[in-house]
Amino acid sequence: MDVLTVSSLSYTYKNSDHAVLSNINLHVGKGEVFGVFGPNGAGKTTLLSLVTGILTCRLGVISILGKDASTQRKNVNQIIGYVPQDFAFYEELSAIENLIFFGAMYGLKEQALDNRAKELLEEFGLMNVAERYVKEFSGGMKRRLNIAIGLLHKPQLLILDEPTVGVDVQSRLAIMSYLKKINSEGTTIIYTSHLLKEAEEFCSRIALIDKGKVIAIDTIANLLIQNQCKSLEEVFIKLTGNNYRD
Repeated sequence: MDVLTVSSLSYTYKNSDHAVLSNINLHVGKGEVFGVFGPNGAGKTTLLSLVTGILTCRLGVISILGKDASTQRKNVNQIIGYVPQDFAFYEELSAIENLIFFGAMYGLKEQALDNRAKELLEEFGLMNVAERYVKEFSGGMKRRLNIAIGLLHKPQLLILDEPTVGVDVQSRLAIMSYLKKINSEGTTIIYTSHLLKEAEEFCSRIALIDKGKVIAIDTIANLLIQNQCKSLEEVFIKLTGNNYRD
């Protein structure tokens, strides 16, 4: 069974005549690292918002481990971990307080939650600042906490939107190493980023979206061969053009 199936998905924002997504069809198999890429305004964020339930799917079907994401959202939310590009925590709280708060929302019990929070603080190099207010953190520390929150309940499907933007080289390498580790242990990952070289090393398969439509979907190796390109960046430019995007 696929972890994620998207069938005939279209979406138009209210007060707009233009569909931001049009007839999207894709599937993500268990254990894949599936990349979603496209220019600004292509529809990537809308797609992720529909999968995670931030937006309501009105036309088409999104299925996660066989569960309809529209009618079984509560069950689906226990399967998904979402790490948005924008920080999603409370800067007035400490790192450990944020983890405890969001872990409780996922339904984790006290001792299990405490153990999991400490495990993630240790993993992301935040244990020594666990009691500090997050507003005092550097950008890289905030980014690592953002990821830790999305991992609290050990999701089967982890959705990452620009997970390493704005971090230093050491943090980026450590984050990617951990993501590869949990993927090797069975976590399925959907990933989007503007760092195409990073994506080329990380993703097993990708979808390119432009103007609300999937214009290519395959392994990176196959896309390089099909388009006679040497890198994912070359494929991206060849298929989407090099004009400015808003």
